[in-house]
This record gives sequence, structure tokens and C-alpha cells, in this order.
Amino acid sequence: MQFLFPSDPSARARRVLLLVFVLHAVLGGLLGLSVDEAHYLLYAAHPALSYFDHPPLVGWVQMPLVALDAPVAVLRLVPGVCWLLTVWGVHRLTLRLFAGQAMAPQAALAAVSALALAPLLHVLGIGLLPDTLLMALTVALMQQTWTLMQPAAITRVAPWVVMGVLLGLSGLAKYTAVFTAVAIAVCVVVTQGLRVLRLPALWFGLVIAALLIAPVLVWNAQNQWISFTYQLAHGKGSVWQVSHVLRFLFTQLMAFGPLLLFAAPGWRSAPTPLRPLVWLFVIPFVIFTYMSGGGTALPHWTAPSWVALAPFAGWGLACAWRRGMRWVMAGLASLQFLASACLLGLMSSAGWPVIAGSDAVVAPRPNPFADLHGWDLAGARAQTLAEQRGLPRVAVQNWTLGSRLGWYARPLPVFVLEEGDSQFKLWVGDLSAGEGALLVDWSHMAYEPPVGAYGFASCTLLESLPVQHWGQPLASFRFYDCRGWSGATPQPRLTLAPNS
Repeated sequence: MQFLFPSDPSARARRVLLLVFVLHAVLGGLLGLSVDEAHYLLYAAHPALSYFDHPPLVGWVQMPLVALDAPVAVLRLVPGVCWLLTVWGVHRLTLRLFAGQAMAPQAALAAVSALALAPLLHVLGIGLLPDTLLMALTVALMQQTWTLMQPAAITRVAPWVVMGVLLGLSGLAKYTAVFTAVAIAVCVVVTQGLRVLRLPALWFGLVIAALLIAPVLVWNAQNQWISFTYQLAHGKGSVWQVSHVLRFLFTQLMAFGPLLLFAAPGWRSAPTPLRPLVWLFVIPFVIFTYMSGGGTALPHWTAPSWVALAPFAGWGLACAWRRGMRWVMAGLASLQFLASACLLGLMSSAGWPVIAGSDAVVAPRPNPFADLHGWDLAGARAQTLAEQRGLPRVAVQNWTLGSRLGWYARPLPVFVLEEGDSQFKLWVGDLSAGEGALLVDWSHMAYEPPVGAYGFASCTLLESLPVQHWGQPLASFRFYDCRGWSGATPQPRLTLAPNS
């Protein structure tokens, strides 16, 4: 029992980290790739200085394993290790920030527990997204920011060099790292004053950061700055509405849990020199919250911000525990544990038993977990049918359908027929007039085959592939032999009739 429930808080934290890491590894071997995961694995299969929608680090870190043709279970050890480094880094950071305080070990354990019980962070610990990398880098940046907030550190070159490297890597991970960079600048200037701007070491560190992100700038210069144009348009969103903001904030509470909200009292009771670090949460979170009013901010974008808040949450939880709020904390922790368990369970079961299985084109209820299963079968079948029919390429009508097929049907090139730019257009271009392709359709995002003046001359249904999971019908794929592409982009129309 001493091994399972050690009395030392640091030992308990290590047990929690090991348990969650093993859980992520097991689930990583059971679940199929999500649309974003497959997209970033295709980055690794197509080495480049940068990419259409994101900087290149999420692809670069996966290149060795992709080159070795590692199975998905092994590939998913990368996000698992990133999650482990993130949460263990928060543990070490909390001990450092509250060094000398009697409750520091308890605060560090509480910070680890709050992150381990945050439902959405498990998704980022199983599937590698740019945010998974940025979480780990945010912890390192927070460590280095605290170093540069010490008077003796800013005159030395080494701390600025480390900061420059970390900022450069963060810029290679995700464009939104610029918000974290602004927060770091605020922390250092608030603590050290504007005199830091006169330090050559600061500018040397910024030069290092600029050199590290140079591949992104070079690639964009070679591609008409397409990535920056896309991100600016994407971030602008549509008409701003308060209801979108309220929905976003509610989603944040559900996705990351109320335990992290103990950061508010934790920040108020924390030693004064630490308090500027809260800007690493406030600035990115406020920006994303405002962006949510236009309908563009996704829930996981704030994950690095919540990670930055975790040390204050740990301190707040430790203080609340000492004040006798143990039953409240235990109740909240139990709710978050159940939410995390339900989320991971539904991912594994493809929604069963909450969402009934269905492979109909128009399902009785949308199933957000359906697309985690069956794409490996569809990719393998696409390879076979393409070879049998003499079709050297695959076509889909939406880029979200292309990512999994692009990965599981390798090395067949995947053409996206919809109008507009995408990474697939940069990889394989547009389908040339007169060419044929194996058109693949998925029942949960089904389109009518594009036949006519804006499409193919003919599309013949070859077969339908049903997908079952745990004995429940889940989805189906349709494969068409399409010939004689017109060269004109069609406007895809959703299929409203049952599958053929």
C-alpha cells in the first residue's frame, strides 16, 4: 500500500503521472487517428520548411518515427511524453515558485492533480496537436521568465539565450505563441523596468528566436504569405456575438474543470513577486475569449494558458485544503474524474451507450466520436480498389475527409475537390482535366458524387464498406470509380438520401 499511496507528496505526484501516461499509451493504441492528428502526421511524411495552416514543429518532431513506419500506438507516445513533460514541469515549477513555503509540496501535488483531472488535456495527451507542444514549451517559458524576473539574471547572457531558443521553438509550434511572448515581455518589464530594453543580451536572445523561426518566414515568402493570410482571415471570424463568448466560457469550464479556478484565491495569497506571472494566462486567454465572439476560437487553444495557471491553482487548492474545504475539493475532483472517464470511455466506445450506433447518412443524433474509428479499414480498401481499377489517385470533397485517407491510403495522392486553398492543394495541386480518381465518401459527411459540367463525366459506385465498433453500426464508406474530370471545381452538396 505504501507504493500505491505514499505519504510523500512528490512520490504521489509521480504515481499520478505514471498512471495517466500508461492510460494515454493504452488508449493511443486503441483509437484511430483524429482528423488533425492525421493531418500533422502527413506533415511528417512531406518534410518542408513550413505548412499552409501551421508552423512545422508538429511535423518535424514526428519525422523519425514516420520514416521508420512506426504504428499508431508508437506514434502516440510522442504526445504522451509531451503531456508527461508538461505536468511534471508544472510540478517542478510550483516547487520552485513556492520554495521555502511549508505547503509547497502539497501545492505541487495539487497542481498535478488539477491538470490530470482536466478532461480536455487527456485528448492532447493522446493526440499530438500544436497545442500539445506549446503546453510543454509554455512551462519551460514560465520557468525562464521567473529566472529573468530575478535582478541578478538579466545581466547574464545565458538566460536570454535560453529564452530565445524557447521562444523560437514556440513560434515553430504555433503562431499563437506570440501572445505568450507578449505576456513574457509584460512580466519582465513590470519586474525589471524598461532598462531591460538597453541590454544587448536581450536583443541577442531575440536574434536567436528570429533565426529559429526563419524557416516559417522563408516558406511563406516562397508561397505568397499564404499561411499568414489564412490565419488572419481565420482569426477574424464572423459577426461578433456575446452568446458565442458565453458558450466559449462555459465550454472552458467543462473542458478544464473547476479545480483550476482555485488559481484566483491562489494568486491573491501568493507571494507578491510571483503575481506578474499570471499574465501568461491572462493575455492569451482574454484574446482567445474575444476571438470566440466571432466563432473562431476552439476550446483546446487555451490549454497552454491553463497550464500556466496551474501553479497558482495548486497553491490555492493547498490553502483551501488547510482551511478545511476538503469535502468541497473532493467533490469537485470526483466530478472531474467522472467527466474525464466518461470522455475517454466514449472515445473508446465510439459513443456507446450514450449515442446509438448508426451508419445512416443522416444519423438520428450526431456522433462526435464516430470519426475515431474505421478510417484504417477505408484506407486499406481504397488502396486495393485503386489498384484493381487502375486509378492512381484518391479524391474527396472536403479536406477533413482527406487527412485520414491521406495517411491510411499512403502512398496514393489525395486530391481535395472543394474550392479554396488547403495543404493538399500545395502537396498535389488540382486534379487535371480528363483525369479519373477513386472518390471516397463517408456517411457522416456524405456528398452527392460530383457529376456533370462541374465534376466528373461519370461516377460508378463500386461498393459500400460498413464500419462496426463493439458490434454497433458506426459509419460506412462509399467508393466510386470516377472518370473524366471536367477541370471545374464543383460545389459539394450533402447527400440527404440513405446510402446506396
